[in-house]
Amino acid sequence: MFLGSRLLLLFFLLFVISPSFVIAANKGKVPKYVGSYECKPCHEEEYKSFITYARKSNSYRSIERLKKELTEEEIKGCYICHTTGYGKPGGFISLEKTPHMKNAGCEVCHGPGEFHVKTKNPSYIKKNLSKEDCEVCHTEERVKAFRYKPLVHGGAH
Repeated sequence: MFLGSRLLLLFFLLFVISPSFVIAANKGKVPKYVGSYECKPCHEEEYKSFITYARKSNSYRSIERLKKELTEEEIKGCYICHTTGYGKPGGFISLEKTPHMKNAGCEVCHGPGEFHVKTKNPSYIKKNLSKEDCEVCHTEERVKAFRYKPLVHGGAH
């Protein structure tokens, strides 16, 4: 009976109080980007599909390919769409400092994952994406320049 009580208390602490505490502790804070690999434990199929089929999972290659022709300022302009979270808390800084953020990952579309990863609370992540979400990077001028075809639900996972 004593073991059962301890297990019940542990369950209560881990699954009832802990998420509530994290939610309260995060109120008013800006979540950090954590990288796509953090999504894998709970979203293994989506992660595998994303890494295998999504072109943006290797988006940094475009920067490497064009780097010789661009100025440092132009390259930084590429980081906004071709890396994850550039200029934001936890986001891409450089290949040396944040290699795990070098490609456009899950959080580019779904938002920073820090609080979602900590709590498993779905309200901390963007689930229902729209064409407007894609248009943050895929502006009309880029669509014409790169022959982008919006695949809101088929392009990633």
